[in-house]
Amino acid sequence: MSTVRSDIPARLDRLPWSPWHWRVVIALGVSWLLDGLEVTVVGSLGPALQRDDTLGLTASEIGWAASAYIGGAVLGALFFGRLADRLGRKRVFLVTLAVYLIATVATAFSWDILTFAICRFLTGFGIGGEYAAINSAIDELIPARVRATVDLAINGTFWIGAALGAGLSIVLLHPGFIGPAWGWRIAFGLGGILGVAILLVRRHVPESPRWLLTHGRVEEAEAVVRQIEREVGVSDTGHKALAMRALRTVAWREVIHVLLVRYRSRAVLGLTLMASQAFFYNAIFFTYALMLTRFYGIAEERVGYYIFPFAVGNFLGPLILGRLFDVVGRRKMIALTYSISGILLIATAYAFSRDWLSATAQTLCWSVIFFVASAAASSAYLTVSEVFPLEMRAISISLFYAAGTALGGFAGPPLYGAMIESGSRGGLFAAYALAGALMCVAALVAWKLGVDAERRPLEEVCPPLGMHT
Repeated sequence: MSTVRSDIPARLDRLPWSPWHWRVVIALGVSWLLDGLEVTVVGSLGPALQRDDTLGLTASEIGWAASAYIGGAVLGALFFGRLADRLGRKRVFLVTLAVYLIATVATAFSWDILTFAICRFLTGFGIGGEYAAINSAIDELIPARVRATVDLAINGTFWIGAALGAGLSIVLLHPGFIGPAWGWRIAFGLGGILGVAILLVRRHVPESPRWLLTHGRVEEAEAVVRQIEREVGVSDTGHKALAMRALRTVAWREVIHVLLVRYRSRAVLGLTLMASQAFFYNAIFFTYALMLTRFYGIAEERVGYYIFPFAVGNFLGPLILGRLFDVVGRRKMIALTYSISGILLIATAYAFSRDWLSATAQTLCWSVIFFVASAAASSAYLTVSEVFPLEMRAISISLFYAAGTALGGFAGPPLYGAMIESGSRGGLFAAYALAGALMCVAALVAWKLGVDAERRPLEEVCPPLGMHT
């Protein structure tokens, strides 16, 4: 392929923060908001879906429906991740949002566990595709000096969606308003309306200039950057140019070689971080509402009130701690947040097993734990999105998300659902302790194998495959 020379990456990294960056962050960051909305709606509606006048599901069936969503997200990430590297970030993040929109509206019309699980699978398929395309686009458009700050804050918007989902459940399940029989269907329909609004905004986000360069489309990349510079109000050329060969398609053989040979230690790091946080989050959060109703006797229409402080802690964690990942450094902060999360979960789980906590105390403990754990989980996505070559960034994110979720997230919801259904506090303590221990192991791996990527351009953290040496 042809050789291209350009200073575009340096110009993107030198841009001052501007309203244009805010528009990109809002348009793309809402992916996590949608994911949070979906997960929380199902978690909050879980007890209501067990009623005979809704779907009449068991706790285990709700857990399996959650696993169907996760399975769809895994396959969606793999399918769309490859396309995002081949066809571009923008095309894919428009299509994946459309898939989500259709599937979540279809969920409102499901009538049994099979149709509900199929719709949840397809909804996850769209959301999973979002992860690869959106993470790639954000990292390639945001200046290096604030990449972690922005990335973690965007991942934290998952919990704005969680708060919205909790609020919807409170209103829609209230017997004096709509009630469970129809409220759960309306909740999914409203998610589709939000998706339409986001689709209209997202159309104006440009294609990644870095991706255009790797495909030899230099003039298009230059035009995009010039337009961004006009909107930001700067004219910033003359930086050191990089030279690379345009590699429009990277063969699977090369992808596997890079992951298993050239950057083996980075692959171990990414898989460990993704798997441990997936088990930690999915196993606990998908069954949070069931735990409140089963062990603490909280009425199903009041579950949303307990999710609010939990969501606030999860949102504020990445927002407040994110800057430290750019200032203190990736390695130190990842190891610190993972280890603190694991230790706090084990301690809280022990207190739960001894029946020392009320529903309010349990919620406050988890809010503190996930203030830290949310930043840790977000840093896992940041890590796998910045430590592999540009030409295979999206598929790398997809592979680690898929592998980590399959290893750490798929089995969690049904396992915890079964534990809750059995009423065993000791069994739940063992499961929670396992999740905490896995986070501590991940902290040790991060300390040993972590990459010091703070404030460094993506091309310096990991040179593109086509870059000349």
